Amino acid sequence: MKSLKENFQKAHIVIIGSGIIGKFNALELSELGFKVTIIDPIQLQNSSYAALGLLMGNMYQKRRGRSWDLRKQSIELWPQWISFLQKYNSELNINKPLIQLTTNEEKFKKLEKFIYENNDQNLRILERDSIFIKNINKAFQTKNIKGMISFKDGRINPFSLLQTLDKYLKHKKINFSEGEIIKIRKSNNQWISTTRSNENLKSDMVILCNSLKSIDLIDGISHNITLKPVLGQAMEIDINDAEVDLLSLPKQFNINGKNIIPKSKKKLIIGSTDEYSTKPEENTFEKLTNFLDKKPNWLMKGKISKKWYGIRSRPDGEPSPIMKNLEDGLIICTGFYKNGILLAPACSKWVANEIKNYFS
Repeated sequence: MKSLKENFQKAHIVIIGSGIIGKFNALELSELGFKVTIIDPIQLQNSSYAALGLLMGNMYQKRRGRSWDLRKQSIELWPQWISFLQKYNSELNINKPLIQLTTNEEKFKKLEKFIYENNDQNLRILERDSIFIKNINKAFQTKNIKGMISFKDGRINPFSLLQTLDKYLKHKKINFSEGEIIKIRKSNNQWISTTRSNENLKSDMVILCNSLKSIDLIDGISHNITLKPVLGQAMEIDINDAEVDLLSLPKQFNINGKNIIPKSKKKLIIGSTDEYSTKPEENTFEKLTNFLDKKPNWLMKGKISKKWYGIRSRPDGEPSPIMKNLEDGLIICTGFYKNGILLAPACSKWVANEIKNYFS
C-alpha cells in the first residue's frame, strides 16, 4: 500500500483564483507535498488587492458558532504563519493594536457590555480621557468618540502579504497559469479544467477560490449556492494642514464602520466594504469620508492621491464564507465578504484536512 506522503506527492491539485485565499491554500498544500497549479487570468485585479488587511478577530462580538470558531482558530494560527513567512520577508508583521470607535451611545453601551461579560484582558474600553481618544478627538475636531481597543487584533499589510506569498510560491516552483477557466468536468476520476482558448488541464482535485466566478463553473441550482457582489473601496488622501499630524493617531482604527490607516504626517487611507455593487459610484470621496456628524476641515479639503476597489462576494442565504465539498475532488472556498485575510489560515487548514482525508 502506498504511503500518504506518496499519495500527496503524486496528486495534482488545481486552484482556481489567485487572491489571498487561493495563494494561502497553495501554501498550505505545497507544505504537505502536493503538486499545485494556480489558475487566474486577472491576478492583479482580484479583490485581495482592495483589502486593507485589518484583522478584526478577538473583538468580534458574537463569540459562538462557526464564524467565531474560524476567527478564533485564525487568531491562533496567524502568528505561526507570520513567523514562517518572515523567512521570505523579514518585514512582514501584524501591527497591533486595533481600535474600534463609535459616536453612537447605544453601540458604545454594547461594547461595554461585551467587554464586561467576556472578561478578556486583551480587550479594554477606551474612555474620553484615554490618550488615543484625546488625539483622535483633537484631530477629527469632535468630542463624542468612544470605543474599545484590542491588543490581540491588528493589521497585516495586504500588498506585502501578497508579495510574500508570491515569493514563497515562486521558491516552491508552484505553477501559475493565466488562462481563464470556463468549464470544469470530471472524467475517469480526474478533473478537466478547460480554458477559454480550449486548453484542457487535468488534475486530481479542483479548489474554487475565484469569488463570484466560481458559481459559473458549477451548477448553482443543484448545489444551492448564491453569491452577491460587494464592493470594497479604499482611497489615499493627502492633507494640507500644518496643525494636523496624522502620526499622532493610532496605526489602524475604525470609526463608525470606516477603516482608517495613517501612512504619514499628511497622508491617510480610508476604506470600507459596504456597497452591493460592481462599480463605484461617482461620490466615492463623500461616501468614505462621511463617518462623523461633521467632517474636520482638513478632511473636507483633502485631495485623493490614489483610489482603488475590488469586488468581493457575500453568500446569500447562508453564513460567510462558503467552505464545502461539492462532490468527490471538488471543493469551494469563497464568499469571504470582509474577512478573507483574517480567515485565510483557518480556511486553508480546513481545505488541507478535507484533501488529506480524500487521499487517505
